[in-house]
Amino acid sequence: MKRQFKTLPFLFIGLIAIGITTLLFFLFNSPQHQAREVVEEFYTYEQEGDFSSSWQLLHPQMKDRFSKGHYIQDRAHVFMNHFGVTTFSYNVKDAEKLKDWKMEEDSEAIEEVFSMTVVQTFKGKYGRFDIYQSVFVAEEEGDWLIMWDYNK
Repeated sequence: MKRQFKTLPFLFIGLIAIGITTLLFFLFNSPQHQAREVVEEFYTYEQEGDFSSSWQLLHPQMKDRFSKGHYIQDRAHVFMNHFGVTTFSYNVKDAEKLKDWKMEEDSEAIEEVFSMTVVQTFKGKYGRFDIYQSVFVAEEEGDWLIMWDYNK
């Protein structure tokens, strides 16, 4: 009888560990977490000036707006040349789940999208300034991809 009581705490600790592991697995594999991760990845590439890699994370509707070459050239030109900066820091605000969101008025609605606000902080020849941008992330063929709002 004494032996059963000695193993009971270990069984209890084991069940708690399994529960915590399961909870963490679902938290880090949730759609919201995956969407936030792609935003972090996108802005890390942008921060490094790797606009080719960040372009790869754009949703097909976004890629219809920018050819890869145009995107790379334009992003580098605007941020590096016009703003006179070499990099920036950024902060991603909490994600909000949206239903039936459209990138443009006449575009097809996307059933599930996560919206986040990204704040980019630049230090350049015009001083320190922040750009706040709403970023939307949608799943397309198993990948979470970046979109911007073009509604008027």
